[in-house]
Amino acid sequence: MTLTLIRSGAGSAVDGGGESSWLTSLADWTVSLMEVIGPVGAGVAIALENLFPPLPSEVVLPMAGLTASRGSFTLFEALLWTTLGSIVGAFALYGLGRWLGAARLRAVAAKVPLLHPEDVDRTVAWFERHGGKAVFFGRMIPIFRSLISIPAGVAKMPLWRFGLLTGAGSLIWNTIFVLAGYLLGENWHIVEEYASILQYVVIAAVAIGVAWFLYSRVRSLLAAKKDA
Repeated sequence: MTLTLIRSGAGSAVDGGGESSWLTSLADWTVSLMEVIGPVGAGVAIALENLFPPLPSEVVLPMAGLTASRGSFTLFEALLWTTLGSIVGAFALYGLGRWLGAARLRAVAAKVPLLHPEDVDRTVAWFERHGGKAVFFGRMIPIFRSLISIPAGVAKMPLWRFGLLTGAGSLIWNTIFVLAGYLLGENWHIVEEYASILQYVVIAAVAIGVAWFLYSRVRSLLAAKKDA
């Protein structure tokens, strides 16, 4: 199996201008990693996707399915290692949140414009009420799947519960996209097209959310200054 096969098998892997998209380059790198170290490479790629959210699992996972369809390893191995990779990456960010802790985050919030220590307290309180659902369903939302692990660590969610919810949510999400790559085979680029759109939608949603938060914060500050 070579990267050339991927390009020739997936006719749209190269755009109209003759240059590869960054998603195609990521797909090439993922397959090369799996060629070198087998299904473990799929796990490594997904673990990195958790640590670096801009790397879309919606492209990495179908590549694991595609490679499995060619007989390099089994479908079961693809699902096993990608799920383990998701759990490892999530625990790394959980550890970061645990190390930071609420006290450190309050200190940081006190120095950041438009943030207050109370924001950290509200976030932790919200997570203690809804953390289980947030971790489970968050595994199926781009970018959020990585970020949700940090407040889980800050809130000190029990390790067994965090691992169970992360594993269950990741298995569902990974199975959908690994199977897509496995069944589509050389037509994996169909997933790439939708993955690109999904990334833009998520980025736009995050930008809107941040803008709304800043707008609300500025309004509250102005109202407090007016009342004073």
